[in-house]
Amino acid sequence: MRTALIIISSVLTIGGIAPYLVAVAKGETKPRLVSWFTWTLLTVIGCAATIADHDWASSVLLAAASLVTLSVVVFGLRYGDRKFERFDLVCQAAALLGITLWFVFNSPLIAVLASITIDAVGAAPSLLHCWQKPHEETAITFACGSVGALATLVAAHPFRLTAIAYPIYLVLMNGSFAAVIATRRKYAVAGEPAELREL
Repeated sequence: MRTALIIISSVLTIGGIAPYLVAVAKGETKPRLVSWFTWTLLTVIGCAATIADHDWASSVLLAAASLVTLSVVVFGLRYGDRKFERFDLVCQAAALLGITLWFVFNSPLIAVLASITIDAVGAAPSLLHCWQKPHEETAITFACGSVGALATLVAAHPFRLTAIAYPIYLVLMNGSFAAVIATRRKYAVAGEPAELREL
């Protein structure tokens, strides 16, 4: 059962990116490149940390997530939103801080928690983008990521913080993205371009 859940998690995580990449190639979705690059860096750090702590279910999830985010970065180089602002620079610096903390404290748990914290900060530009321009994002990809992370959470064993922290975060973060996109699309003011509506 545990193996099946891990496979389901990986399939949902990797398979869910397909419609996103198709939408990016068509110009329908415009990912914030800097956020996806930050996510790639942080999921690689998280994957390495969970492997070091022998949390295999989370390791597989984060390996799949790293592959997914990297693929968006590659597509985003040509089709995405490549704008880089001061806040984005702060996120990148924070990501490097996470790596430093791991080496200084030699603790996979600190690396995981630091990566999650920095990941959440780095997600802010993309979440704002989802709010302002919901038709430039793909809700199904984030929904699949949330469900995939939930499957990993159920499969986590032993049930310790390094094993469950990232899956819990990904359930909540991906679910938030999907909810914002779906809600903003549903309740968009008729006749008003989404890009004109701001916080």
